[in-house]
Amino acid sequence: MIKNWFKNIGPGTLVAAAFIGPGTVTLCTLAGVNFGFHLLWAMLLSIIATIILQEMAARLGVISQKGLSELIRQEIKTPFLRSFFTLLILAAIVVGNASYEAGNISGGILGLESLLGKYQLDFTNRSVNLMSFVIGIIAFILLFIGNYKFLERALITLVVLMSISFLTTAILTKPNIIQILEGLLVPKFPEKSILTIIGLVGTTVVPYNLFLHASLVKERWHKKEDLSFVKKDTIISIILGGLVSIAIIIAAAAIPFLEITNAADLAKGLAPLYGDFAKYFMGLGLFAAGITSAITAPLAAAYVAKGCLGWNGGLKSKKFRFVWIVILFLGVLFSSTGIKPIEIIKFAQVANGILLPIIAGTLLWIVNKKAVLGSYVNSKIQNFFGFIILGITIFLGIKGILKVFNFI
Repeated sequence: MIKNWFKNIGPGTLVAAAFIGPGTVTLCTLAGVNFGFHLLWAMLLSIIATIILQEMAARLGVISQKGLSELIRQEIKTPFLRSFFTLLILAAIVVGNASYEAGNISGGILGLESLLGKYQLDFTNRSVNLMSFVIGIIAFILLFIGNYKFLERALITLVVLMSISFLTTAILTKPNIIQILEGLLVPKFPEKSILTIIGLVGTTVVPYNLFLHASLVKERWHKKEDLSFVKKDTIISIILGGLVSIAIIIAAAAIPFLEITNAADLAKGLAPLYGDFAKYFMGLGLFAAGITSAITAPLAAAYVAKGCLGWNGGLKSKKFRFVWIVILFLGVLFSSTGIKPIEIIKFAQVANGILLPIIAGTLLWIVNKKAVLGSYVNSKIQNFFGFIILGITIFLGIKGILKVFNFI
């Protein structure tokens, strides 16, 4: 059974790679530093919610052999609503991923700099970070090859590296197991923790992963009989990704001093306490987290554009490549020069805040349509949990939008 699972492992791991980006690593770091183990329950809740939604998206992709954006275009019959959804999805995913790509690449840079030091080129009044180009070239090569199996294997290797790195770092800190279990199972709301809780859920339950997963599974699996592999792949991969996030919180909670602002500070902070091994493991993990997200974000945006605009062709088509090249280029440009496209990022956050509950609701609607899934529609228990998660996404969306406009 284990041999068969490894043979069929794939898309779920890529989804895990996508949600454990530098933003997640940094947020988990701050959660551990500021609140210890008290917010581990929020990560556990996020893992459960992600498994439920991603399983629906994956089932949809295998049974219909279509991406989520294609099905939304197909199932929404009203022209105005179809156009609204298409524009919202394109804005949130394509524009959003373009603005976040700089952060993904910057995270990979922090990991490399922890291991190799800084490499910058100074001219006129501006410095250019050469590590951005290293990350960009690696991501470009992996995406340009355009072979799904090759891309999958490369990302799985990076995810395994990331997982081993962060889990080892957490073990090196020798945490109290009883306190960890209490943090996981007993919800607590320490003072000033609400935005961190919202962030932990929001960086794990990611809208673009629903599109990415539905598109990737149909590249790998084509038969209804494969659903058992799809489910196992989804559950095990997302649990593994969640364990990585939990490990980062645990490692960060071990630091009793220093001002921590990002995961690179965590790597430095661990060195005097637990030796250089912790620093190197943390640096490798952060590099892997950055580069996997730097690959999956442009890939997801290209799949979404393909589905929304009805393009034909696969990974090697010119239009598909054009989308991910533009997003990767913008990421390298912004990260290498230090430009922060604040207004674009704010717009993307608002669009994502609106998109997450809308997509979660639309996904629930489609996976209950017998015309699409036949006998593979949601069960009552799946709908029960699905609607609870929908309520959480509405709450997160409202909070996220209010935060962007400084109302909270």
